[in-house]
Amino acid sequence: MRAISTITLLLLASAALAEQSFQLTSPDIKTGVMLDNAQVFNGFGCNGDNISPQLDWFGAPENTKSFAVTVYDPDAPTGSGWWHWVIFNIPTNAVGLARNAGNPTSHLAPESSVQSRTDFGSAGFGGACPPKGHGKHHYQFKVHALNVERLDIGPDSSGALAGYSINAHQLGVAEIEAIYERPASPLPPVNFNVK
Repeated sequence: MRAISTITLLLLASAALAEQSFQLTSPDIKTGVMLDNAQVFNGFGCNGDNISPQLDWFGAPENTKSFAVTVYDPDAPTGSGWWHWVIFNIPTNAVGLARNAGNPTSHLAPESSVQSRTDFGSAGFGGACPPKGHGKHHYQFKVHALNVERLDIGPDSSGALAGYSINAHQLGVAEIEAIYERPASPLPPVNFNVK
């Protein structure tokens, strides 16, 4: 019985170590740091540049056959969060995504990759744009190592369907969780000299 427990602990420790070795970095975004205007949406009352950040990863688990990248805001007041970017079928020779790869017309993403529909209703990166005065939102930039070369879903797939398929084939995940908020609109000045 003790031998089984020891083997189980070793397997769990090995899996945890493999998970820790898979890392996501970026020169554009950092965990716990406010996104700048480059990663803010242009629309819905927001006036950002809507440029996806450069992402670099290393230490993927053995047997990785493709990658997927997602950006998700769990704080969106929808009851189901908000999908800001879903790109999958990224080949294993990729070690990251270039800045602005989330713009499908830029042709900066790997040729085999698919960018599916976000909650903005279109494919490609959609930057941060939380409601004014709603507080800090957390933007989970994740790279997923997958055990299949291709996901059997297409560009019209929803973020939820893509997320389901990604999680079903995930060997490991690495994350940067950035933040962003839009302050409430200031109240207009009060004129106390009204007669």
